[in-house]
Amino acid sequence: MTRYLILGGGSAGCVLAARLSEVPENDVCLVEAGNDLHPARMPAAIRSAYPGRAYLDIQNIWRHLQAVMHASSQGHRRYEQARLLGGGSAINAMMANRGAPQDYDEWHEMGADGWDWRSCLPYFRKLENDQDHVGKLHGQDGPLRIARPALETLSPFVRSMINTLEHQGYPLKLDQNGAWKDGAYIGAVAMSEGGERIPTSVCYLSEAVRARPNLHIRTRLTVDKVLFEGKRAVGARLVDNGSHAEHVHADRVVVSAGAIHSPALLMRSGIGPSEALASHGIPVVHHLPGVGGNLMEHPSIAVSTFLPKQARTLFPEGHHEQAVVRFSSNLHGCTSGDMHGAILSRSAWHSIGYRLGTLFFWVNKSYSRGRVTLNSSDPALAPNVEFNMLSDPRDLARLKQALTFGACLMKDANMKACSDVIFAASYSPRVASVARPGIWNALQRGTLCGLLEMSGPLRKRLVHSLVTQGVTLEALLNDDAAMTHFVTSNVGGTWHPSGTCRMGKASDPDAVTGADGAVHGVEGLFVCDASLMPSIPRANTNVPTIMIAERIADALKNKKTT
Repeated sequence: MTRYLILGGGSAGCVLAARLSEVPENDVCLVEAGNDLHPARMPAAIRSAYPGRAYLDIQNIWRHLQAVMHASSQGHRRYEQARLLGGGSAINAMMANRGAPQDYDEWHEMGADGWDWRSCLPYFRKLENDQDHVGKLHGQDGPLRIARPALETLSPFVRSMINTLEHQGYPLKLDQNGAWKDGAYIGAVAMSEGGERIPTSVCYLSEAVRARPNLHIRTRLTVDKVLFEGKRAVGARLVDNGSHAEHVHADRVVVSAGAIHSPALLMRSGIGPSEALASHGIPVVHHLPGVGGNLMEHPSIAVSTFLPKQARTLFPEGHHEQAVVRFSSNLHGCTSGDMHGAILSRSAWHSIGYRLGTLFFWVNKSYSRGRVTLNSSDPALAPNVEFNMLSDPRDLARLKQALTFGACLMKDANMKACSDVIFAASYSPRVASVARPGIWNALQRGTLCGLLEMSGPLRKRLVHSLVTQGVTLEALLNDDAAMTHFVTSNVGGTWHPSGTCRMGKASDPDAVTGADGAVHGVEGLFVCDASLMPSIPRANTNVPTIMIAERIADALKNKKTT
């Protein structure tokens, strides 16, 4: 019988499989719905230092997954979540930041006992191989290589923006994972020495790890539900692409399907709000109302500019998020460093994106909460995802503030040589549609690029008519109602869903698991991924998720089998 059955081979699942199989007596089975992502066979779009193509390939994502960002936004829109071994680490932007120490102290205060910063730091150090910084805050022996781009590789646009930020009181700092302070930072990126992506399916599941006789990696299998005997998890029902089902039994079952699919799997298995389960004809194993709640994201908006030729990157295939700015809103009830701006040397993988520089802002400590619910008990049907972004007025006020801040930076005199037409932007369904590969899209993009290059004084009119569809940044800045409408209608996410199976005490009705990831009210069932986060950290969530998996792996190793 399998000792550990890990359901989901994302950033967390691959870490768990590698660490748990270090013990020869542990028979470990890792199950992934998508394709294997083998160290020796990574597609060029995933391997690339520029990550913009990976999440556009429907072979890499849950193609039918959609989400509602805000009640007034453009309805359901595609929400890209990875469906291949390595999960988010295989298609994300590869940023490797941790968040603020206070984020983890907050987890402890919210009932996740032992998840304070002092206890989490050793696991951040354990996962990383930092090439630039040493000392008590950094590790050099972990699987994940972390480095920063050399200053001479920064694009002229990024250099000018850094200078502008310095003049406005945000000095350049070199260690994004150092002391938590506002400022401009050279971005910390998880890439190989050769400048290629290193998903957890590669850096943790190396050839040597994959060769272990006690590790079994099974891909292209959908998990229907967890199997129970009474209130003890004993395995899972798996379905292949031909609808052939099999039961796999295990001493311990670990759900690592991500913050959207983990709660959906728990609910299909009879763990969740009893009334909701009954409405889908699902027998209730244990009533747990917190499953699927506490859904968190970092709401985003952007300010972009058409780049004159002299401002464009000399390394178009290099990593695009070369620097960031961390700043504080100073809004009542908000913490320090609660806002984040990514400084993009190019805004998309295609020809138009190469000609655009962007300040991509998000609320780094958001307070709005949404929910994941089931549309059906059928695992082939995507769950319902409603982020409810900006429902907390603090989030709306800060995203509007970010838009104003971005406009101020772009219009600064220091940016004159590196900025042309400036406009508000977002990753809208329209933008996403145009970005998809294809002959027709390529023709449209090529035509628009030609017009933008040739238009000269008419370029502003062209951008506002074809790109922004009549919305001007000046109009938004001068009309608060118009800005509110634009932000709520165009708010996007950052692909950082989290919190839907959050850790907390058994007495907390919103908590789903204990501090060890064990699901309340049942035996033998654990969760390990970003869904465990009680509150959202001020960070891209991939590295915190890997840290969580490192800690949960240790906890499982030390837990006796009953």
